Amino acid sequence: MLLGVISDTHDQLPEAVARLFAGVDGILHAGDICSQGVLDRLAAIAPTTAVRGNNDWHLPHLPEVASLEVAGHRLWMIHNLAELHAEPAAAGVSCVVCGHTHRPLNERRGSILYFNPGAVGPRRGGRPRSVGLLHLENGTVRGEILPFTAPGDP
Repeated sequence: MLLGVISDTHDQLPEAVARLFAGVDGILHAGDICSQGVLDRLAAIAPTTAVRGNNDWHLPHLPEVASLEVAGHRLWMIHNLAELHAEPAAAGVSCVVCGHTHRPLNERRGSILYFNPGAVGPRRGGRPRSVGLLHLENGTVRGEILPFTAPGDP
């Protein structure tokens, strides 16, 4: 099972994202979407699950936290990891997906993978735009960060 992971699009969805997500089984968006149009375009690539970020007040139908069962793994998704007030290990979670910082994170802490794909929207601190992939195979979850450039990037 292969999931595309994206966050902090801020109403931007460069063409490169469709290419990077070609063949994924689903897409997770960790918030700061900023328009329903972004979700609609992602849904045309693969089934998409999203959570609300701090800039998504106009998307009240989105949950703040999502819990998903995918390929035998429990995944949690929240926009701002600092706002997660539950213990993932106690809930049997394999991976926590987040966004907000615009900084990629692909770090295992004990049995939990903490995964932030970085940002597709406005670049901060000179970091490139990036998305991610979650590989769920053979009882494990493995993350991969995919940096990319879009027209107009330095």
